[in-house]
Amino acid sequence: MKAFKYILCGFGLVAPLVAAQNVARAQDVTYEDILHSSSQPQNWITYGGNYASQRFSELKQINTDTVKNLKMEWVYQLRHQGIFESSPIVVDGMMYVTEPPTTVTALDVRTGKPVWRWTATLPKHLLTIGLFPTNRGVAILGDTVYVATIDAQLAALDAKTGALKWEVEIGDNKDAVAITQAPLAIDGKIIVGMGGGEGGLRGYIDAYDAKDGKRLWRLYTIPTAGEPGVESWEGDSWKYGGATTWNTGAYDPETNTIFWGTGNPAPDWNGDARKGDNLYSCSLLAIDANTGKMKWYFQFSPHETHDWDAAEPPILFSAMIDGKERKVVAQANRNAFYYVLDRETGEFLAGKAFAKETWAKGLDAKGRPIEMPNNQPTTQGNLIYPSITGSVNWTSSSYSPLTGLFYVNTREQGAYYFKGHPTMDPHNPLDIGGGGGQKVVGGDDAYSAVRALEATTGDLKWQFKMVGDSWTGTLATAGNLVFCADAEGNFFALDATTGKPVWHVQLGNSVRANPITYEVDGKQYVEAAAGNSIFVFRLP
Repeated sequence: MKAFKYILCGFGLVAPLVAAQNVARAQDVTYEDILHSSSQPQNWITYGGNYASQRFSELKQINTDTVKNLKMEWVYQLRHQGIFESSPIVVDGMMYVTEPPTTVTALDVRTGKPVWRWTATLPKHLLTIGLFPTNRGVAILGDTVYVATIDAQLAALDAKTGALKWEVEIGDNKDAVAITQAPLAIDGKIIVGMGGGEGGLRGYIDAYDAKDGKRLWRLYTIPTAGEPGVESWEGDSWKYGGATTWNTGAYDPETNTIFWGTGNPAPDWNGDARKGDNLYSCSLLAIDANTGKMKWYFQFSPHETHDWDAAEPPILFSAMIDGKERKVVAQANRNAFYYVLDRETGEFLAGKAFAKETWAKGLDAKGRPIEMPNNQPTTQGNLIYPSITGSVNWTSSSYSPLTGLFYVNTREQGAYYFKGHPTMDPHNPLDIGGGGGQKVVGGDDAYSAVRALEATTGDLKWQFKMVGDSWTGTLATAGNLVFCADAEGNFFALDATTGKPVWHVQLGNSVRANPITYEVDGKQYVEAAAGNSIFVFRLP
């Protein structure tokens, strides 16, 4: 092994760490490679596993019969401590992960040995209002790895060396713009959203040229004066209305459409000064990838006052519905309802509650919630289900085309919601978030569960109840398995058809990221992160 000194490169710190022999270097990743990711399941080539964001792997060496033999292969301990929520990208023997708050590390997938590391240079007074200072992953296209930094820069790194190629500003961190999500790489473009709605921002989503970082388009998620939809905001409340785009979306290459969820309106818990539906907050947006123009939208929670963002990654699939083949987009929403929409038109096809909720009687024929009386925050505190963290949060659900089931890590918890200021001042640190607050209900009644839903209807097929909390997404595989974990450090596999537990290991710390699987040298591996360590398993 040859040692290297740290070298300064551009705005970040690059450290080539090893030049070990037999370390496979990442090859150029083409758009066609990502487009046909199912034909190379040995790689985990984009954040959601594929453009449909199904988090489903065709690998089946590890299956319901063999999973019991899984053994730990290697462990990598982070060099940068913090809340670790990264979902790795794996390409041709290299694993790319992000360490908090924004460090990209390249690892040899066989051994876990670091190959290079790049660390962003962050401002002394970093603003992360409403966000943890973390990062959830990278994108790869060509010979370049792309990362959105916590202080709202988009950086392009050489996939083989970590050298900085270019860096552009997505937003001004002094205005509370911060980013934790993984970008989405499509044909020649890098798509990235932003966070910080609790700081009184107006949300947007951007597309950048993958070669030089030139911004190609920007779509604001809240209309401005004179635009359709601005009438859904009282007065000038649209100026600080939130609706940020802080999680990663999906992409339909057939129609060249990006699907991206938006966050809650601001202020959070008091909507008195923003009367109306507050478009396009708490919505799913269908966006033309070439122009950035909105094709259609679907709003899940009009005039939302409980912090129930709709930023959960949407999942695309095709299925028979009422005797007709439909191309659909589905989402298990933070508001406790599961939705199935026609992804070409946005038409509501099906929906129902998948967790306890006390704010709506159900959904009408167009999918709009039929709200219950007295479901708003009050000055004394009003107990409502679900809690602020929602029935699902930022972690990804998964879909198996083999079982036709949608797997969601569900949280059952309520909260007392308190009403405060009707307006917010984005420059006043005492008014961050705006509108009040909440207090979650703990105890034995609060728990998490992996639930398998019939993907076309939302009907519950089975559940696996966990003790306590969980902040882990699900991973489905062709081995008829679903992987998940909990906050107590239990990483486990379930039979994807029945929900029966078939494997378990204790990792000793909370698991907060989405697990992945990959293959190298003909051997399948499964990855999970607990605390500040990455654990990788394979069959003996």
